[in-house]
Amino acid sequence: MTHDSSTASVPQAADVPRHVAIIMDGNGRWANARHLPRVAGHSRGVDAVRATVEACVSRGVQYLTLFAFSSENWRRPADEVSLLMRLFIMVLEREVAQMRANGICLKVVGDISAFEPRLQQLIEQSESRTAGNSRLTLTICANYGGRWDILQATRAMLIARPQLAAHPEQITEADLAPHLAMSHAPEPDLFIRTGGEQRISNFLLWQLAYTELHFTDAYWPDFGAQELDLAFESFRTRERRFGRTSAQIAATALAPGA
Repeated sequence: MTHDSSTASVPQAADVPRHVAIIMDGNGRWANARHLPRVAGHSRGVDAVRATVEACVSRGVQYLTLFAFSSENWRRPADEVSLLMRLFIMVLEREVAQMRANGICLKVVGDISAFEPRLQQLIEQSESRTAGNSRLTLTICANYGGRWDILQATRAMLIARPQLAAHPEQITEADLAPHLAMSHAPEPDLFIRTGGEQRISNFLLWQLAYTELHFTDAYWPDFGAQELDLAFESFRTRERRFGRTSAQIAATALAPGA
């Protein structure tokens, strides 16, 4: 299933975002502030993932997307990258059974061909085991970048429909959409970044066009239900116009059946 772009149709307004996307930032700084090795921050970050998933399920969020490892993160020290890969394997080995029992569908998007065969196998098995679930779709972006996504989608589109190369003026969003890594989910309603930084860092560049942005100084290991609720409170104060005027939105809200 491919969802309509927010540039083509206006999503229905709601108090709880249907799709939340999060950059989980600040694990290393959380550890440094406590004079702990960075591994401690990443390990504690797994607990924050679990708490956030549970909070999203209880609040009725349908899609949660987490930026776990960017295509730029390979630039980090080799021992830290190795640790992150081992942590990813551990989480898949330990958590997927619980996800399956709790109705969570797991998807991993990104260029996973760069990962070791064991991790690739675990990703495939985990997605297969949870494929029938629909309570919450949890997407992990791993070795992912927004620019990579647009490029790979363009290539895939032209392979599937080579005639478009000769007639680029005929290309529409609908042609590209099925090939984007996040085609299984609607565009995010709310983007959250922890750790105090205020940028989107090559995350979901296509999909965040009309997403509401929320930045918090809390480091990711400290993030949980309370911080999520604060983000939702902020979200509820936003007027999501999608190119319309405030008067148009007010008229729509007063229309019969609205």
